[in-house]
Amino acid sequence: MKRFIFAAGFSALALTACAPSPVTDAPPAAQDTQMEADPLVGLPAPREGAVTDRFARLALSCIHKPYPNKISHVLNSDADAQPPRQLYPAFYGCFDWHSSVHGHWLLVRILNTDPETPYASAIVTALGKSFTPENIAGELAYFQAPDRASFERPYGTAWFLQLMTELRQADFPEAAIWVETLAPLESLVADYTSAWLPKLVYPIRAGTHNQTAFAFGLMIDWADATGNSAFREQIAAKSLEFYGKDVSCPLSYEPSGEDFLSPCLMEADMMRRVMNREDFAAWLTAFLPLIPQDGGDDWLAPGVVLDPTDGKLVHLDGLNLSRAWAMEGIASALPEADPRRAALLAAAVRHKDTGIAAVSDAHYAGSHWLASFATYLETQRGIHGE
Repeated sequence: MKRFIFAAGFSALALTACAPSPVTDAPPAAQDTQMEADPLVGLPAPREGAVTDRFARLALSCIHKPYPNKISHVLNSDADAQPPRQLYPAFYGCFDWHSSVHGHWLLVRILNTDPETPYASAIVTALGKSFTPENIAGELAYFQAPDRASFERPYGTAWFLQLMTELRQADFPEAAIWVETLAPLESLVADYTSAWLPKLVYPIRAGTHNQTAFAFGLMIDWADATGNSAFREQIAAKSLEFYGKDVSCPLSYEPSGEDFLSPCLMEADMMRRVMNREDFAAWLTAFLPLIPQDGGDDWLAPGVVLDPTDGKLVHLDGLNLSRAWAMEGIASALPEADPRRAALLAAAVRHKDTGIAAVSDAHYAGSHWLASFATYLETQRGIHGE
């Protein structure tokens, strides 16, 4: 027995001696991962009072961070067993594809809304690293492989269209080049969505990624920005079919324990995009009859997160942010004299204060995505006529 232990130990030592060193003998891809430089080194600290500076730093720190990573991946053969950066070379960072996409959107949004950002050069460099013809060709190949038409549908693909909206509305010089580079993937996503919608018989009312109301809202905004009237009409018709007769949404049942999107509030925020002001006000009365008219903020309590290291429980920090922007959007679509506006905006402030306070770099479970939600809220991206 002792001789066996000695032999095993000797073998282990021999294997260790022959093992590749962490850097010099590792394959190139492994070396890249191990030698990944901190993208924040040398960048200035956030400006006093500029909350979006913190958000920009969070996105810069993750869009090219390869691990940890969670993939949702259909393998068609052994050859598909690849690391994320080879599966989808533009959007492999930030833990998952959709978070990478809206992390890129965040950075474009910062350039659009804060031209004086001290991170402008770093943002352009980071985006340029992602938005290459070769990388987008890789993304296209991934989507076009067998059994992947539903990849990241509808949440991730809606965020991709939001990214294209932001790029198309930008006036910094690189944006036009990147629009042209990303346009083939944009066309594919729109085509896949148009082919899917007639087959979708029921709405998806979840409080997480698959929810149709949230995705439809971003898709309508993209159609408006690009002038794609046929796509807009298709989404609007499906929205009215799904939600036009809804009444008495059970807001008191929310939130579920892992929600980051309110089924009730996101539906209302989407419906304002497909109805005129008067019709929407009447629809909202039937749909959310419990919105108070006294201007109070205590009718909807923010979600509570007890463990911000838990990737599912921390969803509720995102819920507070998305609820806030949804309530702002709903209020913006009501007549100025509507007595519900004050209560919606008061509750939005309460949720915003709670949600923004939770955005930090302390735990990657939240930091890889919450900054995008916070930026969408802080910059009022979804408000028409911004």
